[in-house]
Amino acid sequence: MENKKKRIVVKVGTNVMTNKDNRILGPVLKHLVEQIAELYEEDVMTVLVSSGSAIAGKEILGEINITDASKRRQVYSSVGQPRMMRHYYSIFHDYGMRCAQVLATKRDFSPGIHRENMINCYESLLSEGIIPIANEDDAVSVTMSMFSDNDELASLVAELIGADSLIILSDTDGLYTGHPDDDDSEKLNKVQVDQNVEKYVQQSDKGEGEGRGGMESKIKIAKETAAKNITTYIANGKRQNVILDIMNGKPVGTKFTS
Repeated sequence: MENKKKRIVVKVGTNVMTNKDNRILGPVLKHLVEQIAELYEEDVMTVLVSSGSAIAGKEILGEINITDASKRRQVYSSVGQPRMMRHYYSIFHDYGMRCAQVLATKRDFSPGIHRENMINCYESLLSEGIIPIANEDDAVSVTMSMFSDNDELASLVAELIGADSLIILSDTDGLYTGHPDDDDSEKLNKVQVDQNVEKYVQQSDKGEGEGRGGMESKIKIAKETAAKNITTYIANGKRQNVILDIMNGKPVGTKFTS
Protein backbone atom coordinates (compact mmCIF):
# COMPACT_ATOMS: atom_id res chain seq x y z
CA MET A 1 0.00 0.00 0.00
CA GLU A 2 1.35 3.42 -0.90
CA ASN A 3 2.23 5.83 1.87
CA LYS A 4 -0.94 7.82 2.60
CA LYS A 5 -0.33 11.54 2.63
CA LYS A 6 -1.39 13.46 5.70
CA ARG A 7 -4.69 15.28 5.35
CA ILE A 8 -5.97 18.29 7.23
CA VAL A 9 -9.07 20.42 7.00
CA VAL A 10 -8.68 24.15 7.63
CA LYS A 11 -11.80 26.21 8.22
CA VAL A 12 -11.47 29.96 7.89
CA GLY A 13 -14.28 32.13 9.23
CA THR A 14 -15.61 35.40 7.92
CA ASN A 15 -14.13 37.44 10.78
CA VAL A 16 -10.65 36.12 10.01
CA MET A 17 -10.71 37.35 6.43
CA THR A 18 -12.37 40.73 6.99
CA ASN A 19 -11.47 43.97 8.74
CA LYS A 20 -13.75 45.96 11.06
CA ASP A 21 -15.49 47.51 8.04
CA ASN A 22 -16.35 44.01 6.76
CA ARG A 23 -14.03 44.27 3.78
CA ILE A 24 -12.15 41.18 2.63
CA LEU A 25 -8.41 41.30 3.33
CA GLY A 26 -6.29 40.04 0.42
CA PRO A 27 -3.10 39.65 2.53
CA VAL A 28 -4.92 37.30 4.97
CA LEU A 29 -6.05 35.05 2.11
CA LYS A 30 -2.55 35.18 0.60
CA HIS A 31 -0.90 34.11 3.87
CA LEU A 32 -3.43 31.30 4.25
CA VAL A 33 -2.61 29.95 0.77
CA GLU A 34 1.12 30.42 1.37
CA GLN A 35 0.91 28.09 4.39
CA ILE A 36 -1.17 25.52 2.47
CA ALA A 37 1.45 25.62 -0.33
CA GLU A 38 4.24 25.03 2.19
CA LEU A 39 2.39 22.04 3.68
CA TYR A 40 1.80 20.68 0.17
CA GLU A 41 5.58 20.60 -0.34
CA GLU A 42 5.78 18.49 2.84
CA ASP A 43 3.14 16.05 1.50
CA VAL A 44 0.31 17.39 3.64
CA MET A 45 -2.91 17.87 1.65
CA THR A 46 -5.30 20.54 2.84
CA VAL A 47 -9.01 20.96 2.27
CA LEU A 48 -9.97 24.58 2.84
CA VAL A 49 -13.46 25.32 4.15
CA SER A 50 -13.94 29.00 3.46
CA SER A 51 -16.67 31.37 4.50
CA GLY A 52 -16.89 34.86 3.05
CA SER A 53 -19.23 34.55 0.09
CA ALA A 54 -22.05 36.57 1.69
CA ILE A 55 -19.67 39.37 2.70
CA ALA A 56 -18.03 39.30 -0.74
CA GLY A 57 -21.44 39.67 -2.36
CA LYS A 58 -22.46 42.47 -0.01
CA GLU A 59 -19.24 44.33 -0.85
CA ILE A 60 -20.28 44.39 -4.52
CA LEU A 61 -24.02 44.91 -4.20
CA GLY A 62 -24.31 47.06 -1.10
CA GLU A 63 -27.85 47.23 0.25
CA ILE A 64 -30.48 45.41 -1.80
CA ASN A 65 -34.27 45.77 -1.85
CA ILE A 66 -35.04 42.24 -0.67
CA THR A 67 -36.09 42.16 2.99
CA ASP A 68 -36.39 38.38 3.59
CA ALA A 69 -33.18 37.28 5.36
CA SER A 70 -32.76 33.90 3.63
CA LYS A 71 -33.40 35.41 0.18
CA ARG A 72 -30.90 38.17 0.90
CA ARG A 73 -28.37 35.52 1.86
CA GLN A 74 -29.02 33.63 -1.38
CA VAL A 75 -28.43 36.76 -3.45
CA TYR A 76 -25.30 37.90 -1.58
CA SER A 77 -23.80 34.41 -1.60
CA SER A 78 -24.56 33.73 -5.26
CA VAL A 79 -22.79 36.95 -6.27
CA GLY A 80 -20.00 36.59 -3.71
CA GLN A 81 -19.05 32.93 -4.20
CA PRO A 82 -17.44 33.32 -7.68
CA ARG A 83 -15.71 36.45 -6.39
CA MET A 84 -14.19 34.49 -3.48
CA MET A 85 -13.09 31.76 -5.88
CA ARG A 86 -11.48 34.31 -8.17
CA HIS A 87 -9.43 35.57 -5.20
CA TYR A 88 -8.37 32.02 -4.29
CA TYR A 89 -7.80 30.86 -7.86
CA SER A 90 -5.46 33.76 -8.51
CA ILE A 91 -3.49 33.35 -5.26
CA PHE A 92 -3.12 29.56 -5.62
CA HIS A 93 -1.99 30.11 -9.20
CA ASP A 94 0.76 32.45 -7.93
CA TYR A 95 2.03 29.57 -5.76
CA GLY A 96 1.96 27.14 -8.69
CA MET A 97 -1.04 25.31 -7.29
CA ARG A 98 -4.54 24.46 -8.40
CA CYS A 99 -7.74 24.74 -6.43
CA ALA A 100 -11.32 23.65 -6.99
CA GLN A 101 -14.70 24.71 -5.68
CA VAL A 102 -16.84 22.13 -3.85
CA LEU A 103 -20.21 23.48 -2.78
CA ALA A 104 -22.33 21.21 -0.61
CA THR A 105 -25.67 21.01 1.11
CA LYS A 106 -26.36 18.87 4.15
CA ARG A 107 -28.06 16.28 1.93
CA ASP A 108 -24.69 15.55 0.29
CA PHE A 109 -23.45 13.98 3.54
CA SER A 110 -26.42 11.63 3.97
CA PRO A 111 -25.45 7.97 3.67
CA GLY A 112 -25.95 6.57 0.20
CA ILE A 113 -25.36 7.86 -3.29
CA HIS A 114 -24.90 11.54 -2.34
CA ARG A 115 -22.20 10.74 0.20
CA GLU A 116 -20.43 8.33 -2.18
CA ASN A 117 -20.47 11.07 -4.78
CA MET A 118 -18.88 13.56 -2.34
CA ILE A 119 -16.18 11.06 -1.38
CA ASN A 120 -15.38 10.43 -5.05
CA CYS A 121 -15.16 14.16 -5.69
CA TYR A 122 -12.75 14.84 -2.80
CA GLU A 123 -10.64 11.74 -3.40
CA SER A 124 -10.29 12.54 -7.10
CA LEU A 125 -9.26 16.16 -6.44
CA LEU A 126 -6.79 15.22 -3.70
CA SER A 127 -5.25 12.46 -5.83
CA GLU A 128 -4.46 15.10 -8.48
CA GLY A 129 -2.89 17.44 -5.91
CA ILE A 130 -5.76 19.92 -6.24
CA ILE A 131 -6.85 21.86 -3.14
CA PRO A 132 -10.63 21.59 -2.64
CA ILE A 133 -12.26 24.77 -1.33
CA ALA A 134 -15.54 23.90 0.34
CA ASN A 135 -18.46 26.10 1.28
CA GLU A 136 -22.15 25.65 1.88
CA ASP A 137 -24.16 26.02 -1.31
CA ASP A 138 -26.13 28.94 0.12
CA ALA A 139 -27.89 29.61 -3.17
CA VAL A 140 -29.80 26.32 -3.02
CA SER A 141 -29.59 25.28 0.64
CA VAL A 142 -33.03 24.80 2.17
CA THR A 143 -33.21 26.59 5.52
CA MET A 144 -34.25 23.55 7.54
CA SER A 145 -31.37 21.49 6.18
CA MET A 146 -28.64 24.11 6.37
CA PHE A 147 -25.45 23.43 8.27
CA SER A 148 -25.54 25.21 11.61
CA ASP A 149 -22.43 27.00 10.29
CA ASN A 150 -19.24 26.24 8.34
CA ASP A 151 -17.68 24.68 11.46
CA GLU A 152 -20.19 21.87 11.08
CA LEU A 153 -19.43 21.58 7.35
CA ALA A 154 -15.69 21.43 8.11
CA SER A 155 -16.24 18.66 10.67
CA LEU A 156 -18.28 16.61 8.20
CA VAL A 157 -15.63 17.07 5.50
CA ALA A 158 -12.86 16.06 7.95
CA GLU A 159 -14.75 12.86 8.73
CA LEU A 160 -15.54 12.24 5.04
CA ILE A 161 -11.89 12.36 3.91
CA GLY A 162 -10.43 10.71 7.03
CA ALA A 163 -8.49 13.83 8.02
CA ASP A 164 -5.75 13.73 10.65
CA SER A 165 -6.64 17.17 11.99
CA LEU A 166 -9.25 19.89 11.78
CA ILE A 167 -8.10 23.48 12.32
CA ILE A 168 -10.86 26.03 12.97
CA LEU A 169 -9.48 29.52 12.39
CA SER A 170 -11.29 32.26 14.26
CA ASP A 171 -10.48 35.83 15.36
CA THR A 172 -9.49 34.67 18.85
CA ASP A 173 -6.35 32.85 20.01
CA GLY A 174 -8.36 29.93 21.33
CA LEU A 175 -10.65 29.15 24.24
CA TYR A 176 -10.18 31.23 27.40
CA THR A 177 -11.40 30.75 30.96
CA GLY A 178 -13.20 34.11 30.66
CA HIS A 179 -13.46 36.96 28.19
CA PRO A 180 -10.23 36.99 26.11
CA ASP A 181 -9.68 40.69 26.99
CA ASP A 182 -9.87 40.16 30.76
CA ASP A 183 -6.53 40.16 32.59
CA ASP A 184 -7.40 37.11 34.69
CA SER A 185 -8.52 35.03 31.69
CA GLU A 186 -6.20 32.23 30.72
CA LYS A 187 -6.01 30.42 27.40
CA LEU A 188 -6.69 26.69 27.60
CA ASN A 189 -3.99 24.94 25.56
CA LYS A 190 -5.59 21.50 25.74
CA VAL A 191 -9.15 20.31 26.21
CA GLN A 192 -10.44 16.75 26.40
CA VAL A 193 -13.87 15.93 25.07
CA ASP A 194 -15.29 15.14 28.53
CA GLN A 195 -14.13 18.44 30.06
CA ASN A 196 -16.82 20.99 30.89
CA VAL A 197 -15.40 24.05 29.12
CA GLU A 198 -18.79 25.30 27.90
CA LYS A 199 -19.10 27.30 31.14
CA TYR A 200 -16.39 29.69 29.90
CA VAL A 201 -18.25 30.84 26.79
CA GLN A 202 -19.25 34.46 26.34
CA GLN A 203 -22.20 35.54 24.21
CA SER A 204 -21.48 37.58 21.10
CA ASP A 205 -23.61 39.68 18.74
CA LYS A 206 -23.05 39.32 15.02
CA GLY A 207 -24.42 41.30 12.10
CA GLU A 208 -25.66 40.04 8.75
CA GLY A 209 -23.11 38.19 6.66
CA GLU A 210 -20.72 37.91 9.60
CA GLY A 211 -21.09 34.16 9.99
CA ARG A 212 -23.30 32.02 12.17
CA GLY A 213 -20.79 30.21 14.36
CA GLY A 214 -19.89 31.56 17.79
CA MET A 215 -17.50 30.00 20.31
CA GLU A 216 -20.27 27.81 21.75
CA SER A 217 -20.83 26.05 18.42
CA LYS A 218 -17.06 25.84 17.87
CA ILE A 219 -16.60 23.94 21.15
CA LYS A 220 -19.48 21.60 20.29
CA ILE A 221 -18.02 20.85 16.85
CA ALA A 222 -14.45 20.57 18.17
CA LYS A 223 -15.52 18.02 20.79
CA GLU A 224 -17.61 16.00 18.33
CA THR A 225 -14.76 15.92 15.82
CA ALA A 226 -12.09 15.08 18.41
CA ALA A 227 -14.30 12.22 19.63
CA LYS A 228 -13.89 10.71 16.13
CA ASN A 229 -10.10 10.68 16.61
CA ILE A 230 -9.57 13.81 14.51
CA THR A 231 -7.48 16.21 16.60
CA THR A 232 -9.18 19.60 16.44
CA TYR A 233 -7.80 23.07 17.06
CA ILE A 234 -9.39 26.49 17.54
CA ALA A 235 -6.84 29.20 16.77
CA ASN A 236 -6.39 32.76 15.52
CA GLY A 237 -6.40 32.90 11.72
CA LYS A 238 -4.76 36.34 11.64
CA ARG A 239 -1.73 35.09 13.53
CA GLN A 240 1.42 34.67 11.43
CA ASN A 241 2.10 31.04 10.39
CA VAL A 242 -0.70 29.75 12.61
CA ILE A 243 -1.35 26.58 10.54
CA LEU A 244 2.34 25.72 10.21
CA ASP A 245 2.91 26.28 13.93
CA ILE A 246 0.02 23.96 14.81
CA MET A 247 1.31 21.29 12.44
CA ASN A 248 4.77 21.64 13.99
CA GLY A 249 3.34 20.98 17.45
CA LYS A 250 3.71 24.47 18.91
CA PRO A 251 1.25 25.37 21.69
CA VAL A 252 -0.87 27.62 19.49
CA GLY A 253 -4.63 27.85 19.93
CA THR A 254 -6.66 25.33 21.91
CA LYS A 255 -6.21 21.65 21.08
CA PHE A 256 -9.16 19.26 21.50
CA THR A 257 -8.45 15.54 21.90
CA SER A 258 -10.51 12.48 22.77
